[in-house]
Amino acid sequence: MPLLSLDRDLSTNARNTRETILRAGDCPLLHPHRIAHVGWIETGAPFERVRLQPDGSYVLLCLGGEGRILLDGRWQRIRPGQVSLAPPRILNAFEAIPLQSWHFCWVRYAEPPGVPPVVSAASPVKTKADPTRLSAAIRGLISESAGRAEPRLLHLWIELIHAEVQRLAVPWQRDTRLGEVWAQVEVQPEYPWSAAELARLAHCSCEHLRRLCLRELGRSPMQHVTSIRIQKAANALMQTDSKLSEIAEAIGYSDAFVLSKIFKKWFGLSPAEYRSRSSRPPASSPVPPDSDQRPGLPKPSRASSRRVSS
Repeated sequence: MPLLSLDRDLSTNARNTRETILRAGDCPLLHPHRIAHVGWIETGAPFERVRLQPDGSYVLLCLGGEGRILLDGRWQRIRPGQVSLAPPRILNAFEAIPLQSWHFCWVRYAEPPGVPPVVSAASPVKTKADPTRLSAAIRGLISESAGRAEPRLLHLWIELIHAEVQRLAVPWQRDTRLGEVWAQVEVQPEYPWSAAELARLAHCSCEHLRRLCLRELGRSPMQHVTSIRIQKAANALMQTDSKLSEIAEAIGYSDAFVLSKIFKKWFGLSPAEYRSRSSRPPASSPVPPDSDQRPGLPKPSRASSRRVSS
């Protein structure tokens, strides 16, 4: 789907939304792990969030109902027991589905450039998880913070939350073959990787590697190669003055046009727009909570029952 012009973040709440948030400002013990806030929410349409260049990792665990999340440049449904993991400084958008309730919890980090993020390009984009562990830890932390707020217990709840996020973000702990494959791609993004070459590194068939990646990462092997390359391109745009053609060659793309097309699909911004935004603080442009404006996101197909107006 073509992208429109993106110019600001967007927050829209449904009237029936019930939300509980604990921010680092109210619980300083969140700071050591760079956790900005945690929370849970029960909502429905027209709830939506759009973050053009979030400054930290975002982990969302669906607890009930269904929602829709923009992953790898396309809308995907997220159902109970599924987790979405979004790295920093990549377009992050999600919304409720009309006529359906949606219940989820989240952990949001604050990770400035140069700090290794909890969720990286090598992390899953969507995976499965026991919905009770992370949600119970978040509720436990919020409850303790609202009650006696004993530092020892707050610390234990926060450690549980962070450890669970780390487990979700690094699935190689269960299968080291994937870790070895993606470590090689990380250091050689310019190599002309193919599904067959990746399978050879993993010592398995192409079909087995495909199933393994879909289960652990929510992506095919080649989609994950793209994720790693695009994240490296974003880092180069933020941290260097290299020409787009030079960046494209360094990460395995034939020319700047190919990279630009893929980059805009994933980020919602052209490389030039992304570099411009990264070189200055984001403009202050508050969004009314009941705004229906949708800046520049690919539209879901008609089959996804997206609302026409509200």
